[in-house]
Amino acid sequence: MTLFIDGDAFPNLLKPIILKAIERLAIPTKVIANKKIYIGQSKHIEYIIVSQGADEADHHIVKLCNAYDLVITADIPLADRIISKKAHAIDHRGELYSVDNIKQYLAMRNLMETIRESGEMTKGPKAFGTKDAHAFANQLNAFLAKNN
Repeated sequence: MTLFIDGDAFPNLLKPIILKAIERLAIPTKVIANKKIYIGQSKHIEYIIVSQGADEADHHIVKLCNAYDLVITADIPLADRIISKKAHAIDHRGELYSVDNIKQYLAMRNLMETIRESGEMTKGPKAFGTKDAHAFANQLNAFLAKNN
């Protein structure tokens, strides 16, 4: 299994959590973004900077990702593409996306986007905090215990 990290908007609170897991289990990891993102120093991490542009990092992740790999992303359309490749995706708040739930998340995301495009003011996601980081750590550890 290779771990892919969508570096766009990756929360700083998650960096030590993910680095510890990478080191503990020697997980080959690729951090992909269109700017320099630093998770930490590890011989298991490869940093890949892609060209600027909407979804360039996402396209690169999908291109490299294989079945059973794990992608860390808050991007629901990317998670949908990953799930269709029989890989796995976990978001920053600890949600494990699956074939059973990804279409529901995608539909809700698309609905909210349509509402925003119509001019309606909507609340964004709540601020990322330690409770979210703990939920992520728990989900990541459970996933790795089962799949690594």
